[in-house]
Amino acid sequence: MTSPRPSTELTADEARRIALRAQGFLGTPDRRAGVRGVLRHLGAVQLDTISVLARSHELIPYARLGAVGRKTVENAYWTETHAFEYWSHAACILPIEEWPHFAFRRRAYRDRPHWNHDLPEGTYEQVIKQLRTEGPLTATELGGAKKTSEWWDWSGTKVAVERALMYGEVVCVERRGWKRVYDLAERAVPQALLHDELDDTECLRRLVRLAGRSLGVGTRGDIADYHRLKAEQVDAVIADSGLVPVSVEGWGKPAWADPEALATPPRGRHRTTLLSPFDSLIWERARTERIFGFTHRLEAYVPKPKRIYGYFAMPVLAGGRLVGRVDPAREGRTLVARQVTLDGPKAVPAVAQALVEAASWVDCTDVRVERVDAPDLRAPLTKALADL
Repeated sequence: MTSPRPSTELTADEARRIALRAQGFLGTPDRRAGVRGVLRHLGAVQLDTISVLARSHELIPYARLGAVGRKTVENAYWTETHAFEYWSHAACILPIEEWPHFAFRRRAYRDRPHWNHDLPEGTYEQVIKQLRTEGPLTATELGGAKKTSEWWDWSGTKVAVERALMYGEVVCVERRGWKRVYDLAERAVPQALLHDELDDTECLRRLVRLAGRSLGVGTRGDIADYHRLKAEQVDAVIADSGLVPVSVEGWGKPAWADPEALATPPRGRHRTTLLSPFDSLIWERARTERIFGFTHRLEAYVPKPKRIYGYFAMPVLAGGRLVGRVDPAREGRTLVARQVTLDGPKAVPAVAQALVEAASWVDCTDVRVERVDAPDLRAPLTKALADL
């Protein structure tokens, strides 16, 4: 693809600030819109099974709004069909208004010729019938999620309901004890949105536009990664997406920006907070390195002896920069920082603040630091924590 000549040149710092505002970390958040506002602003909130301080989908609004109640978070996502779960960047909570935009993906699943799991005859129809008469239900309530204790060994019922979810006949309407709760789309999705009328090109055009708005500014790869589109899909629609070509100092690749983001210089208060590794601000490693000069990798699936920063190391955002990492744990009402990595002495106050605020949010009364990568910063960090 030949990119049009950019009409706007951004410094690296301008691009960073645009990205921070687009992701809700720069400026005053709209507290009246709350968690639902965060979800609509981001367009996708990634789900993950790991829970240390809290699950990732809870950490996302916390990082932007502060100590919003965890029950409030769940209610905001799932009450009154405000959201649905589907395959986007990964398994994500998505605003219900996005349902029509994923028609292209539902069609692709319906047209898929081969699947890894065999589906016993009649099972699909039985699951739909049961949901129609008894739903919403979990896979267990439908008849059992697994054939054996192995995580991958799905029952025919689980295969069928997951297939129906991908096709769009069934929707995940909430998580109950981390189990998906399924219902028929005809009940769960508002009638005005329950359609596959948009063709693939229009679905992609809208998703590219929304990804660009949520990122503020990004390369083709950044924009494609947001909803896991293919590069050629982005190329086919980006010229008509409403995004404008820009060049960014030091990026070395063509970029596009949200014109509204370019129209108003980002100003306001920076958040100081711990970030989930699955936060959309940092979920793409190459973009995080390009914008923040910060290399981060989730090490939960790395063998323990090979970990550098810890099992669930959470980057610390302060003053619009990533200034360190904390690998947290909980022991009773104590937040334990198993390992703290600091980007020099200036990071100490911010890391201390982020730890104390996170501890309060999860109802911990104490913070204990076990290891600091720079031993000479342990005493200043301990003092900073004691002073808060």
